[in-house]
Amino acid sequence: MGPRLFGFRFADILFTVRAFPLGSFVMLDRNRLEEKSVPQQLFVHLGGIILNLIAGLATFGTVFSWMNLLLAAGNLLPLYQHDGWKCGVVIVRALLAKKSKPVEWTFTSSAGFLSLVIVYAIIRAFL
Repeated sequence: MGPRLFGFRFADILFTVRAFPLGSFVMLDRNRLEEKSVPQQLFVHLGGIILNLIAGLATFGTVFSWMNLLLAAGNLLPLYQHDGWKCGVVIVRALLAKKSKPVEWTFTSSAGFLSLVIVYAIIRAFL
């Protein structure tokens, strides 16, 4: 977030560091990504979470640290369009060896319910 401080390009990937070390994202062509192997797809989807963890540890003890660590934890939840959900869809497609809308929607619904249960359990543990 914020204005760009510096950055560099490696192959087709643009890396930037912003003024506020909060969050990360990976933007690529979904069709090109689906052509990659399953481990490569999972690595890409987990890239944002990994960078959030690195930023959280690098800024440990600050507000940015907690924000990045919470973002990483939140993105692991299998909520629709979050990184955890995307990894789950990649795994489901690999297990089925094809795309299946009904199976993917079933996964999405059950994963959303699981996320609610996880968040409820976390809230109950701290209250």
